[in-house]
Amino acid sequence: MKQKKRKFQSASWRTNNTRMTRILTTNNNKDKVFLRRKMPPLDLKKENVKELKELVKKMRAVMNESNGVGLSANQIGVAKRIFVAQVPDEHSEIKFYAVVNPTITKKSFKKAPLEEGCLSTPNTYGVIERPERITLKGYTVDGKKLKIKAWGILAQVFQHEVGHLNGKLFTDKAKETHHIEPRSNN
Repeated sequence: MKQKKRKFQSASWRTNNTRMTRILTTNNNKDKVFLRRKMPPLDLKKENVKELKELVKKMRAVMNESNGVGLSANQIGVAKRIFVAQVPDEHSEIKFYAVVNPTITKKSFKKAPLEEGCLSTPNTYGVIERPERITLKGYTVDGKKLKIKAWGILAQVFQHEVGHLNGKLFTDKAKETHHIEPRSNN
């Protein structure tokens, strides 16, 4: 008997209360299955731009509340190919990105080992080698084409988030991972 595919679409992102939105984690088997799904491209002609902007606003709030630098829609249970990122630029000014249907079109041969963590793998960190420079193409929520040349931390964050949208976790490629117990509030 075939099981009916369960649609895992969180409606909580449509509310103003970010505390209602739960980040999916690998600690939960149902969450893990969803996080491992590759997100299909969005047809921006069929998407409601107002709802996409609301989703981006919600994702940014959840990311900030969780002290993250990036968040993919599937990390909050939304099956859409979109991510947000917020990283300081070379002048230490915070730059915000929201990218729909992101693809990495170029990667440098030179790689850099950097430590990563992830909101979906709580308290787990590991060193991962990623290309130092990339070119990312995608769209804004308004459907305008984007092409971003990224290096350093920004390139790392973009690759991490595109990985999420492809059903991958940083722990898949990390050379070593380690777990850090959270501090108690006592």
